[in-house]
Amino acid sequence: MINLAKQQGELISTEPRINDRIRVPEVRLIGYDGEQLGVTVIDKALKLSEEIGLDLVEISPDANPPVCKIMDFGKYKYEIAQKAREARQNQTHIVVKEMRLRPSIEPHDYETKRNHIERFLAGGDKVKVTIQFRGREQSRPEMGYRLLQKIAEELSEVSIVEFAAKQEGRNMTMVLGPAKKTGSAKKAAPKTAVKEKTVLAEKSTGGK
Repeated sequence: MINLAKQQGELISTEPRINDRIRVPEVRLIGYDGEQLGVTVIDKALKLSEEIGLDLVEISPDANPPVCKIMDFGKYKYEIAQKAREARQNQTHIVVKEMRLRPSIEPHDYETKRNHIERFLAGGDKVKVTIQFRGREQSRPEMGYRLLQKIAEELSEVSIVEFAAKQEGRNMTMVLGPAKKTGSAKKAAPKTAVKEKTVLAEKSTGGK
């Protein structure tokens, strides 16, 4: 059966039912101090919450009977919102940018791309450096390896090698991450949920 509210385009509240919106004959009641008060008829549960000056909140609607707790619903909503806000603040969005080079890249193009990589790292981003092999270049993977080693050495003061050079089909890749700053009095960062996405920084222009 299709929900009529959905059919009419109405918004369905995801908030728990409270007070007289709880329409069941009896509930398993928890007191405001966490005390288990057992199965109680709804009228008595509502009266108890009213006497204390708090709300009766349905916290487990799928239980049989539903579980309700006497609490300050406004304070409860505020605490939930605070936790959600803190979780969002502790979430770090890490962008992994990609820089593509050819093993036979010209010195000027190399300098330009290395400077781009350094700028990305300084901005706090990770960089996936990809060497693209074409034709006979595939028979000389050492050219790509030496190029990646050169980049890692030249940027060693601002980066760390998170994933060493690795051959992947026609490409060889290495991932650089920003170097951790030392001598900082900052507190250790909390554990965070990390989201990564790869961004192609620019198309290769050298070694065509």
